[in-house]
Amino acid sequence: MQVPQDGEDFASQPWYHGPLSRQKAEALLRQDGDFLVRASGSRGGHPVISCRWRGSVLHFEVLRVALRPRPGRPTALFQLEDERFPSLPALIRSYVTGQRPLTQATGAIASRPVMRQEPIQRSFSEDTLLDSSTRTELLRARKWSDSQPAGLEHVGQSREGHSEPGASTVPTFALRCMGSDPVLLKTLAPLGSITDSLRASDGQLHAKAPTKPHRMSSLVLPDASGQPPTYCELVLRVPSAQGTPPGHRCPEPEAPWWEAQEEEERCFARPQAEVSFCHPDNPSSLMGPQNRPLEPKVLHTLRGLFLEHHPGSTALHLLLADCQAAGLLGVTKDQRDAMGVASGLELLTLPHGHRLRSELLERHEVLVLAGALAVLGCTGPLEERAAALRGLVELALALRPGAVGDLPGLAAVMGALLMPQVSRLEHTWRQLRRNHTEAAVAFEQELKPLMRALDEGAGPCNPGEVALPHVAPVVRLLEGEELPGPLDKSCEQLLRTLQGARQMAQDAPKFRKAAAQRLQGFRPNPELQEALTTNFVRRLLWGSRGEGAPRANRLEKFQHVLSVLSQRLEPDC
Repeated sequence: MQVPQDGEDFASQPWYHGPLSRQKAEALLRQDGDFLVRASGSRGGHPVISCRWRGSVLHFEVLRVALRPRPGRPTALFQLEDERFPSLPALIRSYVTGQRPLTQATGAIASRPVMRQEPIQRSFSEDTLLDSSTRTELLRARKWSDSQPAGLEHVGQSREGHSEPGASTVPTFALRCMGSDPVLLKTLAPLGSITDSLRASDGQLHAKAPTKPHRMSSLVLPDASGQPPTYCELVLRVPSAQGTPPGHRCPEPEAPWWEAQEEEERCFARPQAEVSFCHPDNPSSLMGPQNRPLEPKVLHTLRGLFLEHHPGSTALHLLLADCQAAGLLGVTKDQRDAMGVASGLELLTLPHGHRLRSELLERHEVLVLAGALAVLGCTGPLEERAAALRGLVELALALRPGAVGDLPGLAAVMGALLMPQVSRLEHTWRQLRRNHTEAAVAFEQELKPLMRALDEGAGPCNPGEVALPHVAPVVRLLEGEELPGPLDKSCEQLLRTLQGARQMAQDAPKFRKAAAQRLQGFRPNPELQEALTTNFVRRLLWGSRGEGAPRANRLEKFQHVLSVLSQRLEPDC
């Protein structure tokens, strides 16, 4: 296979298919080892490697890590797991020629590229993944503009008689920033400020800078062509000297609901009614209105969806879902008026917070069962189950204090790993220690002691390192569950839990700020975000008919299902 050199444009490579849906990509991959690279529509044009392996098509998101611009080094690095590459072609060449697994968890090897049959047009978002040297040279091409500001009308356009063969006539500028990248990308300067800097530099050619033309927005849409405009159609233009109509401004993008400014804190008011923060039953994009428990097609889709996202991205999706379920972010004015306080962290400590406490308990239980199913549902080779354990451990590490800081999510993942049906799989855990030693050591020496301390009310709860505190102990206590252990130790734990609940309610504004900071700039995948809601997981486990059964009956039956799966995987001697 001829793999391009690092500096080449990956959009011109035959294995790159441009914008392509998951279904169309899967139809093109027919044999194990077949692969292609596509621009994912659900990820804003981010590159995804689709590869068929062991009869299934897997999708791997390629992460882009932005670097500070410096001479002699790339502006971004690309990676799948740990190793980073200066370009996407370099990444493809390394994995294909070396026959290396795309991820250790799946062992999938890409060996045969599926060539595209038709030329593609580069989308606006794809240019954000290319090296920016071409765009920089276009901006620095001073010969395209005169020394007068009027000469700036040629910026972003080809000049007759001066364009070279094969040169792009309209430079494209990167504006996209994915919030689910492993690091926050540096925000690029607005296009208007770029043209202003060109004006200033041109003015240095004179003893006195010429008068600037009237300002107007440099982001304008092309003329109407019968199709709705998209962000891909934004082009760089310089206004004429006619000026701008009074009051005309370029509309700013609307901020997501979790970045909206909260109202000022207020004193306690008499509650009007019990409040629910459970996500409404909107039409699902992953399963139909009527579904059976554990539908194989839905499980297959979910598996590919989670494999597309690295643990840090999944942790942010889970933090967003947990903050909404706990009433920390996205609380409406009507909800605040009804519950009498500003946050769900305050509400769950009050007598009229029974409904919220019940919802949080059920959410914890269904997430624990779903995490256990991710391991016990692996009926293939032993390494497949060990890789599933490793994935859960890596997700727990991404959720821990100091990282994403989602302690309810951490408690759910650890609950799945510590379930008797999972912990009894001796061969699977031995395989984890043999092939994924680092994850096994982190689980035993870091995660288990941390979870024990959190359950006893002695773990970290500083809003600086925690975005959403561990609410399960106080919720169970206020719902009448008895504390385990001897009486003297249970009394100490009771006092710590009550003191922690009081402090948690007082620090609710700080936790809200910490969560909003971690989610700043984050743009979730809609399908993955739906898959982490309580209603979706409940329907997935018990079906559209079974989810209405009493909660105790549902839990007992599913525990029995997990026990049967565990025995089939590793029968008792």
